[in-house]
Amino acid sequence: MSFEMWALIVGVLLVTMALSGSLLQRLPISTSMLYLAVGYAIGPAGWALLSPDPFTHSTILERATEVAVLISLFAVGLKLGLPLSDRAWHLPVRLALVSMTITVALITAIGVFGLGLPLGAAVLLGAILAPTDPVLASDVQVLEATDRDRLRFSLTGEGGLNDGAAFPFVMLGLGLLGLHDLGNWGWRWFALDVLWSIGGGLAIGGTLGLMIGRLVVYLRSRHKTSIGFNEFLALGLIALAYGLAVFSHTYGFLAVFAAGLALQRVKEHPGQDNNANGMKPGLQSRQDQTELASHPRYASAYMMQEVRGFNEQLEHLAEVAIVLVVGSMLAYTYLPVTAVWFFPVLLLVVRPVSVWLGLLGAAASRDQRILISWFGIRGIGSIYYLLYAINHGLPLPLAEQITALTLTAVAISIVLHGISMTPLMNLYARRKKRRLPR
Repeated sequence: MSFEMWALIVGVLLVTMALSGSLLQRLPISTSMLYLAVGYAIGPAGWALLSPDPFTHSTILERATEVAVLISLFAVGLKLGLPLSDRAWHLPVRLALVSMTITVALITAIGVFGLGLPLGAAVLLGAILAPTDPVLASDVQVLEATDRDRLRFSLTGEGGLNDGAAFPFVMLGLGLLGLHDLGNWGWRWFALDVLWSIGGGLAIGGTLGLMIGRLVVYLRSRHKTSIGFNEFLALGLIALAYGLAVFSHTYGFLAVFAAGLALQRVKEHPGQDNNANGMKPGLQSRQDQTELASHPRYASAYMMQEVRGFNEQLEHLAEVAIVLVVGSMLAYTYLPVTAVWFFPVLLLVVRPVSVWLGLLGAAASRDQRILISWFGIRGIGSIYYLLYAINHGLPLPLAEQITALTLTAVAISIVLHGISMTPLMNLYARRKKRRLPR
C-alpha cells in the first residue's frame, strides 16, 4: 500500500476518533472495536491494503507488539499510586500469580483433552491466553493515581503484572516442545526463567525508576536544571529498563512496569501528594511551567503529570496501530467448526473459575468478583507471545492452529468486552454509590 493511501486511511481514522471520542464513551462500544473492524476491512479479507501475514512477517510484528506492550505497562505502572505495603495490592498479586497459574493449567487440560494438542503446545496456548491486556482495558483501569476502587485497582494491577509473569509458562511450553532448555527435572527453568527472571526484572526496573526519578527531581528542585524533555524521560526510562533487563536475562516487561511504578512514587518531601490535582501546566506560560517544574513542593508532581500525559497519548497511538494489524491478521486464520466451543469455555468457565479460586478468602464484594471474572480481556500481550513462539521455532502445523485460536479469542474478547464494558462499569458505579453511607 502506498504512503499516500496509508496517510489517507490513518488521517480519516484519527480525525474521526478525535471528533467522536466523547460520544463513544457514552455508548456500549470501545475504540478497539472500531480499530478491529477497520483493520479487517483494509486487510486481505477486505480491500487488501494491509497484509500482515503472521508467518511471513512474524519478526517485525513481534517487535511492534512488544513496543506497544512496553508502552502500556509503563503507563499502568504510572497509574498505580498506592504503596506496595497497602492491602489493595493483595488482590492484583493473587490474580497475577494464583489465578493466572490456574488459567494456564485449565487451558492446558482443555488443549490436551479437548483440542488434541501435545502437552507443550497446550501449555504454550495457556501461557498465550492467560495474561489480561493492559492496553485494551483502559476503561476498567484506575482513573488516577489516588484511585482506591478495589475493582479498578485489581484489574489494573493484574494487567501490569501478568503480562510479564506469563513468560515462564511460555518458556515451559517451548521447552516441552524441545525449543528451550529446561534443564534436568526443570531446574534451569525454575531457577532462571522463574526465580531470577521475575525477581531480577522487578528489581532492575524498580531501581532504575527510583534512581532516575530522584535524580531528575533533585536537579530540578535544587539546581533548576534538567527541566523539560519529559517525553525523552519517559521513552528513555522505558528503553533503559527494558534493555538492561534483557541483557541481564530477566523479563523486560516486568522491569518496565516496575520502573513506572517506582517513578510515580518519587517525592521531594515525605508525605507529599504526587497526584498534582489542580495543576494545569498546559494553561500556564512557559515561565510558570518552569517555576512549577523546579519548585521543591511541586517538582515531582509536575514531572509525573507531564510524563503520564505523554505516555497516555503514546499508548493510544500504539493501540490504533496494533489493533488495526490484528484485524487484518484475522484473514490468515482458519478455525475449524469443531473448535468453536473453546471460546465460551474460555470466557465463561476458565476465567471465572480461576478468579474465584485465586481470590478465596479475599476482601472483595460479590459485584467485584463477578466483574473481575468477566473482564479477563485478551489482547496485544497474547499476540506478542504468539509471535514470540513462532519466531522461536514453533512448528508450522501447531503455529497455524494456535494462531487461529489466539486471534479468534482476541477478536471475540475485544468485541464482547467492548460492548459490555460501559454498561457494566456504569451499573457497578451506581450500585457502589447506593451502598455508601449518606
